[in-house]
Amino acid sequence: MTIADLDTPCLLVDLDRLKTNIRTWQATINAAGAALRPHVKTHKTPDIARVQLDAGACGITAAKLSEAEVFAAAGCDDIFVAYLVIGAQKWRRAAELARSIRLIVGVDSLVGARGLSDAATSAGSRIAVRVEIEQGPSRSGVTLDCALQLCRDILLLPNLDLDGIFAYRSVFYLGASDYAPEQSGQREGEEMVAVAEALRASGIPIRSVSIGSTPTARAAARVPGVTEVRPGTYVFGDYVMAERGVTPYETLALSILCTVVSRPASDLATGDGGSKTFSGDISPAVEGLRGYARAVDSEAYLERMSEDRGVVRLGAGVDPAIGDRLAFFPIHVCTAVNLSDELIGVRNGRVETVWPILARGKRT
Repeated sequence: MTIADLDTPCLLVDLDRLKTNIRTWQATINAAGAALRPHVKTHKTPDIARVQLDAGACGITAAKLSEAEVFAAAGCDDIFVAYLVIGAQKWRRAAELARSIRLIVGVDSLVGARGLSDAATSAGSRIAVRVEIEQGPSRSGVTLDCALQLCRDILLLPNLDLDGIFAYRSVFYLGASDYAPEQSGQREGEEMVAVAEALRASGIPIRSVSIGSTPTARAAARVPGVTEVRPGTYVFGDYVMAERGVTPYETLALSILCTVVSRPASDLATGDGGSKTFSGDISPAVEGLRGYARAVDSEAYLERMSEDRGVVRLGAGVDPAIGDRLAFFPIHVCTAVNLSDELIGVRNGRVETVWPILARGKRT
């Protein structure tokens, strides 16, 4: 099949760009002296995780336990759930999963740690845990003082192994606009290494210092003492990352192909991809962008959406006919992928593979 044979809307992955992104980032993090544990919430696709692992990734990161279960079933055997697993059902699932893989789970409370410990003891498994340190977003995590006591408590709990600390700050925190992504990454790394050293000085064995997002991971990995970084978006890139200068447009590997179904005005086109296709969790206005997506080959922006329609603002000289196709880079690739069933891998205009997005819709 060629791209022209595809029905729309659909998600296209440029296979050459994807593999280049994976190889380039792996080499960069290796050269910095850290390990790369990519976040699979971006692609949610075990086949792509396998490419990352074959390139040298030390394991994978998942956002939810249900994502981890999908990837474990596909053969991934070293998974960090960088999320707070809370609730009896989830503790039991984590303990069962830890029977077959190396499972690392985030904690920021004694409630979470005890729940994991009890479940692991009952299941006869061991779970590694990392304590989350709050670094600015104010959504979860603990301060150094609280981390010290929590680590001491964890060391006394059966069937848990204290692996280290982790954090997520990226460039989405109060005051982040004062720093370039590289500066934010360096500060993120230095602050977390200082926390690790303080904990070690108090007798706490900290092995792993895990941080980093796509905007900050490359700089954070260069900080001595950072053991691991967890970027996700880098495999595809997206509109907001390109506009921030993090992933250049020429490296963006995923686009969403749509068909023009109406021309309501000379400077507007309506496509067949709306909010059920494109991500809407990032506000273009807040990010200073012109829409929820940018066209790949023309000056056109997805300005507003309903469920099944996307209204595109056309730039000068852009005049698509009804039935023409337009491809777009979404504002946030991770949540856009979560809305679709498959990724279509293309090279030189031809379809080479179709990957099912097996971990889409996993919320528990």
